[in-house]
Amino acid sequence: CEAVEGIGPLSACALVMAFLRGDFRNSDAFVAFLGLDVRVRDSGKQVQRRRLSKRGDPEIRRLLHNAAMAARRHPYWANVYQRYRDRGLQTTQALVILARKLARIAFALMKNQTTYQAKARPACGTT
Repeated sequence: CEAVEGIGPLSACALVMAFLRGDFRNSDAFVAFLGLDVRVRDSGKQVQRRRLSKRGDPEIRRLLHNAAMAARRHPYWANVYQRYRDRGLQTTQALVILARKLARIAFALMKNQTTYQAKARPACGTT
């Protein structure tokens, strides 16, 4: 997990311990366990704001939020972050999306017991 941009030793340890606490069918279940899933409270024509369920460990959510802030400084994640900001999302909303993506990547790495392979990305200005 530490090979993923933004995830440090403390975040990696917390993600591994969270992964070992349960038997997750898919990454959605893992994200929900961490409390980063979206809670929808709609009824009929009434549409309310979407919020995080926050049912998981708050320390792991904090570590993932910090990992997302660190990852957005990496060129690839900076582009992803900026795309969400350009769509009109607020800073915190874009960081939560990045944190969820990092959690899904970590889940896939642990579930498949593989190492992280960063995609070869072209340098800026090349086609």
